[in-house]
Amino acid sequence: MSDKLCRGMYCVCPNGRDRMPKIVKLNIAQQVFAYLKKKIEDGTWPIGSRIPSENELTESLGVSRSSVRTAIQQCVALNILESQHGRGTFVRNNDVSGIIGTVHTLSGTDYDDLLQVLEFRMIVEKESAALAAKHATPEHVARLERLLQTMKGSIGNADVFVPADVEFHRELCRAAGNTLLEAALCNVFEQTARSHRQLNDLFGYKDGIYYHTKILKAVREGNASQAWREMKAHLQQAMDNLMQGEEVDEEV
Repeated sequence: MSDKLCRGMYCVCPNGRDRMPKIVKLNIAQQVFAYLKKKIEDGTWPIGSRIPSENELTESLGVSRSSVRTAIQQCVALNILESQHGRGTFVRNNDVSGIIGTVHTLSGTDYDDLLQVLEFRMIVEKESAALAAKHATPEHVARLERLLQTMKGSIGNADVFVPADVEFHRELCRAAGNTLLEAALCNVFEQTARSHRQLNDLFGYKDGIYYHTKILKAVREGNASQAWREMKAHLQQAMDNLMQGEEVDEEV
């Protein structure tokens, strides 16, 4: 049987209280990630084994190399896979339970509320991340690192994971060094705390860890433009998942 992924994988997402449901096409990289997870979970690829190369996966799954690379990078960020220079990518951990969220439903009101929260955060948090990269102290970076480790250690436990996720974003606001920005964003986080739990329930744990790892790297290196781009990618991924998830599937 061919392993080629079906590009017609859809789920139904409400699109407002009195409107027709929106059909959401699953992101190709998400499908590749789910494929990798299944192969590890069912023992096809045991711990210590080398998984097929990017080229082999691209050919066998019928997707672009960029989609395969993104999925592998997410697995590495989650400590599932380990890339060894010159040797390939190996299975490091087969405990993948709880990594991809269970399918949940949203009311039309919840959908609209989540979208508004993400739109606001997209406008403001990109600049906050850039300022954090410019002004973060070693103490800020250390706190961000501890929060990220808490997230990595609590996959499957939303009661621990979600507060650490929220606090990571709050700490970025503090690191930005702008008291008005910090007050405004922290107030929004207080008012919209439920949205973080809903997004985690809908899309699982992988995206938060993957993008927080990249944002923290940019902040640690003082790279403001990269921090801006990574925060934009983080929030755009959440919006794409919520709205439509249409992927630009191009070769790199």
